[in-house]
Amino acid sequence: MSRVELVRAPSLSGSVPYAYAAVVDDLVLTAGACPLDEAGDVVHPGDVAGQARQVMANLVVALEAAGCGLADVARTTVHVASADRADLVAAWEVVRAAFGDHDPPSTLLGVACLGYRDQLVEVEATAVRP
Repeated sequence: MSRVELVRAPSLSGSVPYAYAAVVDDLVLTAGACPLDEAGDVVHPGDVAGQARQVMANLVVALEAAGCGLADVARTTVHVASADRADLVAAWEVVRAAFGDHDPPSTLLGVACLGYRDQLVEVEATAVRP
């Protein structure tokens, strides 16, 4: 019997070719949350902050499906498809605001491109279920 539980969130797009999270004991590892709507389409093309808001909403859904929330996150990695630091800051401000008083360690990266056409932001997280 596998110790890995793959988690799919029914309210997130079913068009992705992977689970939204994996749980091993109480450790939760999320896939990179993307700015996709329920149909699997990228929202807010060209809008880093708008995409970051959708990403964080999707991350919350994935975490909840795995039995935890943002307050249980131990670390994040934020990917922004831009070499412009202003874009990185715009994404970071949205991500940081979503966490409120909980400020887990995080890595913020500017990358050449992300997996979906018009995708500018992606956030992955590691959490521990309460």
